[in-house]
Amino acid sequence: MKLHGRELLEYLCQKFGPTGFEHEVADAIVEQLGDDCDKIVKDTFGNVYALIKGASDDRVMISSHMDEVGFMITDIDGDGYIKFSNLGGIDPKVLYGKQVILGNEKTKINGVIAAKAIHHKRREDRFSVTPIKEMYIDIGAKDADEAKEYVNIGDFGVFNSNFVFFGTDNKYAKGKAIDDRAGCCAMIETIRKIRENNITLPFDTYFCFTVREEVGLSGARVAAEKVKPSRAIILESTAIGDIAGAPAHKRVADVGSGGVISLMDRSTIYDTDFVNFTLDTAKNNGIKAQVKRYVSGGNDAGHIHKSGKGVKCVAISMGTRYLHSPACVASMEDYESIRELVFAMLNNMKAEV
Repeated sequence: MKLHGRELLEYLCQKFGPTGFEHEVADAIVEQLGDDCDKIVKDTFGNVYALIKGASDDRVMISSHMDEVGFMITDIDGDGYIKFSNLGGIDPKVLYGKQVILGNEKTKINGVIAAKAIHHKRREDRFSVTPIKEMYIDIGAKDADEAKEYVNIGDFGVFNSNFVFFGTDNKYAKGKAIDDRAGCCAMIETIRKIRENNITLPFDTYFCFTVREEVGLSGARVAAEKVKPSRAIILESTAIGDIAGAPAHKRVADVGSGGVISLMDRSTIYDTDFVNFTLDTAKNNGIKAQVKRYVSGGNDAGHIHKSGKGVKCVAISMGTRYLHSPACVASMEDYESIRELVFAMLNNMKAEV
């Protein structure tokens, strides 16, 4: 059954898809796309490509990553406790006491992240952050043999978090993996809208659902070399700080003010003309958009813009509170603005000359 909007976002966010183990998300995306595109393929790396044929050989790439931050099991001790490493940037402060799901292709099991009890800590350590290397995951096993009936070294994990809508008119979404299943959802719904309106774009459009963004952007590198686009729109989620007490210049962006357009981050300086086109398209179509007010982070554009002969890139992000945690918070109004902006951009973009 095809899902839309809120239901689609919840469906994809709840899939098990840590970096390096994205195939469950990929299968769900392929299922949702059905026959809405001219061609859909997976590469050997795990990326998914959905093609909408256009009127010329020019190629535009829309990119969003499927992976979420998570964990990898690195050891199982004699008492059945599981040691782990994080996949992607996770603040250790958000880990202690959190529920997780661990597993592989065959088995999934619940667990809880724990560490030394407070009454076992030295007084001077009680108010410091426990490093990840001193944490472990408890799955309720009595020893290593029992734990290995369910998981093994090299298996993966993600946060176990309910997905909920809250606030006035349920306009906010809370859950894991909004980074970047929101972008994946926007791509799926853009493909459907192009098809429903029988639109022929002046270029071939490759919607690329990439892997391994959180640990080095390697999926995007493979995808860009395969597609060889002239321009690329990267859909992302960006960490923001629009919370009580934060000064305006440190908020990065504001939830509810539309898609966040980057001018520069730690891996890319975005093409000025393409950025201006994006902002003008938003303004001319009455779509909310805002400029990112902070230089930080990076995304798949870091590899895409320097692939082939060079690619003009723009990044449109969903401003997300508490990013890389089990309780990411974003605005559904922002999601809708991003989805509409991408559609408007494609309809107003000319073939490369």
